[in-house]
Amino acid sequence: MKGFTMTPVAAQPFVTDSTFWIATAIFVGAYVAIVTDTVHKTVIALVGASMMLLLKVLDQHEAFHMEEFGVDWNVIILLISMMLIISMMRPTGIFEYIAIKSAKLGKGEPVRILVIFSVVTAVLSAFLDNVTTVLLIVPVTILIADSLDVDPMPYLISCALASNIGGTATLIGDPPNIMIASKAQLGFMDFVYNLAPVIIVIMAVYVIAIKLIWGKKLRTRDDLKARVMAMDEDEAIKDPAMLRKSLAVLGLVLAGFVFHGSLGLQPATIALSGAALLFLLSGTSEPHIAFSDVEWSTLFFFIGLFIIVGGVVKVGLIKWMSVMTLDMTHGNLLATSMAVIWFSALASAFIDNIPYVATMNPLITDMAQQLWPGLSGTALLHHPGIMPMWWSLALGACLGGNGTVIGASANVIVVGMSEKMGRKITFGRFMLFGMPVMLMTVTIATIYVWLRYYVFQV
Repeated sequence: MKGFTMTPVAAQPFVTDSTFWIATAIFVGAYVAIVTDTVHKTVIALVGASMMLLLKVLDQHEAFHMEEFGVDWNVIILLISMMLIISMMRPTGIFEYIAIKSAKLGKGEPVRILVIFSVVTAVLSAFLDNVTTVLLIVPVTILIADSLDVDPMPYLISCALASNIGGTATLIGDPPNIMIASKAQLGFMDFVYNLAPVIIVIMAVYVIAIKLIWGKKLRTRDDLKARVMAMDEDEAIKDPAMLRKSLAVLGLVLAGFVFHGSLGLQPATIALSGAALLFLLSGTSEPHIAFSDVEWSTLFFFIGLFIIVGGVVKVGLIKWMSVMTLDMTHGNLLATSMAVIWFSALASAFIDNIPYVATMNPLITDMAQQLWPGLSGTALLHHPGIMPMWWSLALGACLGGNGTVIGASANVIVVGMSEKMGRKITFGRFMLFGMPVMLMTVTIATIYVWLRYYVFQV
């Protein structure tokens, strides 16, 4: 795509009616309420979605049965299924085992443990999803920090930042990626091939950074190191038989994600089948226990958002935004990609990256339609000119979420759990470490996008 530009799309006179302004007001009002956190974001999303339906911006068929305007059930079913699999794995003790084993690999040295925990969190986030990972890792992280009598804040903040970095590498690692994959019809290996290389580089730089920042500040006594080394990770495993079944099913699900294109199956189908198989193998007579661990609040947040964004797509707001974006970048695809990655990063730092991506997905699709009006389907969504924009959106939104506490769901969960355990992390303290990391990682990602897709065109 070297030197590949398009003729700028002239902004046409835009005709609006009362429905346009109603939808826009609902959309803007919902965003303001989410950012200011005046009411729980799930309540806001459901109220906004209800207003779109009650005021007839969308009808019920459009909201629940039309892919163009309504709920993306691929995303919802994939999230539910992965949550169920992890819920059934949790009682086995495997995650406590991993944490204790990691601490012992660090020889009880606080900085080594910080680095190992960060790497483990990033890897787990790539294959389990970052929200689930921090829910499982945070309690054990605090336990290890207390055992070493060191400040848990570096471990907790690093856990959140590493989870967002690692989650960027795969389709299932971060909710924005799941949404992008569904909208752009991209597979598991598409994300691995295009995003994992730069995430490995970013993670290596991140590890160096945290060693430089905390290397001289985290110190502990030899007797406390010995206490950590005396922990028995094997005692953490509560149900070996279920653990073996869970790992086998998770392995099959991950293999299914890798080969889903050859199998002709969507990731949601594979994840749902894995959850069903694990239920069957577990022999449980009380599946409601696993369902009680599903984050229904998050799922209904997604459902509400899909309907709100669908409303503004239908009335033409997104089309207008796409035309204006192309007009500002004069149709230059490199300039558009750079604008997408940095605007996504900065916006996602202050707006939860999930609603941001819900808005950007149709905007990028509409930009593609403006540029190549004769194409449709995968020929349009996978056009060589538009592909870097999908990856720029994923990198910007996922890495940008590290900027502040409210930038990503994983951050909110870490801070919330920490506060419940008596370790309050303020907005300012998180931002003090998160914002420099965000700027550093997005800069690396920007160089990567420029080199890979516009210089070497790999």
